[in-house]
Amino acid sequence: MSALIYEASAPVFKQMLGGLADVLAKAEAHAATRAIEPAALLQARLFPDMFALTRQVQIACDFAAGVCARLAGVEVPSYEASEQSFAELQARIAKTLDFIGGVSPGQFAEAAGREIVLRPGTPKERRFTGQHYLLHYGLPQFFFHVTTAYDILRHNGVEVGKKDYMGAY
Repeated sequence: MSALIYEASAPVFKQMLGGLADVLAKAEAHAATRAIEPAALLQARLFPDMFALTRQVQIACDFAAGVCARLAGVEVPSYEASEQSFAELQARIAKTLDFIGGVSPGQFAEAAGREIVLRPGTPKERRFTGQHYLLHYGLPQFFFHVTTAYDILRHNGVEVGKKDYMGAY
């Protein structure tokens, strides 16, 4: 089971974050070609009560790193959410990919049954087994934010498609 938990997490996060990096590169090129201020895309959102593109990317990275860390039984990295440019978002994705690349499949040996506790000691405390956490919380959250980032850019005219979203697999 540990090999399956690893395969369903780290490589999937790497693939999708690679696709997200490519989509962001296309968005930056789109802005330059059309003389659009990058902030117009970086601060774009699908609806006023939703997070902007920048925050969607930050949260996707946080979920990828956090899920891998919790499943591997290592400390969850903490990154300040201060990115305000395409280059800074690319650096955030690269830092996240480096972290995920540093977590070995062997560290997932007990991941399926490992207890994962989110927001401990608060009214919002949630407890999961590792398998349930990955399949029913971590992956859906991650995909939501990656998809929303993609959708924001597509909605704003960036010419991206399913192949861009999927990344290399």
